[in-house]
Amino acid sequence: MRVDARGFTFEVTVGGPTDGVPVLLLHGFPQHSGEWDDVVPALHAGGLRTYALDQRGYSPGARPTAVADYRIPELVTDVVAVLDALGLDAVHLVGHDWGAIVAWAVAAGHPERVHTLTAVSVPHPAAMAHALSTDAQQKARSSYIALFRKPDKAEKVLLAWHATALRKLLGGVGDTSRVNRYADPMREPGALTAALNWYRAMSRADLAAVGPVAVPTTYVWSDRDVAIGRTAAEACEQNVTGDYRFVQLPGVSHWIPDAAPAPLAEAILARAGGTA
Repeated sequence: MRVDARGFTFEVTVGGPTDGVPVLLLHGFPQHSGEWDDVVPALHAGGLRTYALDQRGYSPGARPTAVADYRIPELVTDVVAVLDALGLDAVHLVGHDWGAIVAWAVAAGHPERVHTLTAVSVPHPAAMAHALSTDAQQKARSSYIALFRKPDKAEKVLLAWHATALRKLLGGVGDTSRVNRYADPMREPGALTAALNWYRAMSRADLAAVGPVAVPTTYVWSDRDVAIGRTAAEACEQNVTGDYRFVQLPGVSHWIPDAAPAPLAEAILARAGGTA
């Protein structure tokens, strides 16, 4: 379905029982709401109604051109506005990768709109800041961001030769058809630039503004994640004042919703079940 909010049109995939407790799902880079397709059947069976949002830059009708339009406060305000447009007072919130960063910020800044939080792969921004300042391995893991923040150059590198580099980046999501599912939309005019603008708009000030999270929270991390190391993952707990669970998935890559949908759904259900 299409949802109008803040002068934009967002694509939202809705499923599950009509009277189910609502769950909002936020995807990461460079994917889209389809990354939840293998997760939601178990959530629906558990009585949850899911709303998977194609976020700013990913929904064609919500693709402004200015880098500043992709700052974290704008992304957070989008989520709140979409909830308003859907008539949802509060939801169980789930986010992966960049979607996790947005979810952390929504839960910290608008706890009245969030029953519970399940953050996947990316920990609280303060935990990332801690790791980047203390762990040389995390600095190396995050070095790709420097390229992503370079206008034009990043697009040229990632899209050259039929998006070979982008497809390699997505290698952990599964077979070729699944890689194509995410890579092909990024080849549409303006799509990759909009997605990369999330990185280009990112600032230490905006990340530092994300305070402690008081809502019940589960953080799901995989030990084969090339982007997020153990130092950042284990520091996450220090930034949650509510009930906290740390779920580790051994042998799984960064692309948890694609690579391990069943244990991820189990973690979401364990957190969301009966707590609305």
